[in-house]
Amino acid sequence: MWHEILYRVLSILSYVVLAVFLPALFLQVLEIFASFHRKVTFPKSEKKARIAYVIPAHNEASVIYATVESIFQSQKYPRECYEVYVIADNCTDETAELARKAGAKVLIHNDSDPSHHMALYPLRYGIDYILKNDPDAEIVIHLDADNHINPEFSQKMNDAYQTGIDFARPYEGGLNGTQNFFTKACSYFYAFDSRFGGRGKEVLHLSAHPNGSGAMMSRRMLLKTGGYDSTSISDDTEFSFNRMLEGVKAHLVEEAVVYEDMPSSGSDTLNRNARIAKGNKILMKTKTWKMIPMFFKTGDFSYLETFSTYSWVFTGGPFLLWVLAYYLYFFLYAGFAMNGAFPLTMFSTAYFHTAFYVALWILVGLVAFFYVLFGIVANLIFAIEEFDKFGAKKRSEFISMVLFFPIYLLVYGVSLMGGMFKKKNTWKAVKRNPNYGKK
Repeated sequence: MWHEILYRVLSILSYVVLAVFLPALFLQVLEIFASFHRKVTFPKSEKKARIAYVIPAHNEASVIYATVESIFQSQKYPRECYEVYVIADNCTDETAELARKAGAKVLIHNDSDPSHHMALYPLRYGIDYILKNDPDAEIVIHLDADNHINPEFSQKMNDAYQTGIDFARPYEGGLNGTQNFFTKACSYFYAFDSRFGGRGKEVLHLSAHPNGSGAMMSRRMLLKTGGYDSTSISDDTEFSFNRMLEGVKAHLVEEAVVYEDMPSSGSDTLNRNARIAKGNKILMKTKTWKMIPMFFKTGDFSYLETFSTYSWVFTGGPFLLWVLAYYLYFFLYAGFAMNGAFPLTMFSTAYFHTAFYVALWILVGLVAFFYVLFGIVANLIFAIEEFDKFGAKKRSEFISMVLFFPIYLLVYGVSLMGGMFKKKNTWKAVKRNPNYGKK
């Protein structure tokens, strides 16, 4: 019968789709299990490299003073061994004056080209300035205007650098992770990626994904690359890709924590993720696909993992829609077929009876497994070990996260995919929460 042929064709197609996507999911699950290993640390070094913190800032008067002041007041690192550079980009407020008052060296960057109104250009300007005018700076660390860092940050990044590491990312937490639904969604995503994805990569010797805030870059590496060589709106990811394709492996310095002010509304979450999604869309055409031949050339699973992670932004939505649509069709068709609702010539009712319940129990088992792993286990670890990295003051604030974490991830994922369809790529200001969760 024609409906049996359709069922067979769709079933085969479903197996093909699962065969394509399951390896990527397997790598993610493998990272999570690897992350239960104790965190990787670097031996404390008595040598102290000079660090240049560079902060691009566009009309950030509400937060820049507190950010700069917190660096100078918090760091357990010799004051003469680090400097803070704020790049005031096309500012029409008091960003420059407040940054200078807090103790930063301020560089004024004015560019009338609207297409240059993004963090890339002041960041490149600042790094070029440091390479030319601060010859003693061995380490450059990129921070955003709303970032705070833990007291050990400078020392831990220095320890990693002194072992020969040129490129590293920190643990990314939230200043205001418990403020509301949207800050929880964003904080959960970043902390999960740091604690489970980041540590898992470090344990498995895969390359980390430094993505902007807190990224450590050595002077020797920057001199080889000719400075900050990104050109797209997703400059941080592009810079990471460039280094990977050159064979530079990035690391996670888990004890160095950067706290970020998370967007606290749906529109700000969408605006923020629009830049990420659009940048990834550009990189898919120019960089991401190059990871596949590099995997076959080197045998390094870092390339395969990176390809699957970043392509998931575009393929994850269609994959999930296919899974939902197919299994809705499957259970309806198999349910009617096993009860004799229509004649069968290729299969028996017993076949559909078995297929229905086998698929049902497999689906229930997978949902339960991922809920336990991603929800209960992950949140228990967060609550017990790392609740403060969300800006939480007590562990009980994680109860709602255990219950609703799939919704948080869904909201974040939808906003990321939805961002691809926004038209403007400019550096658009978001609402700050300067009095929430200061470190």
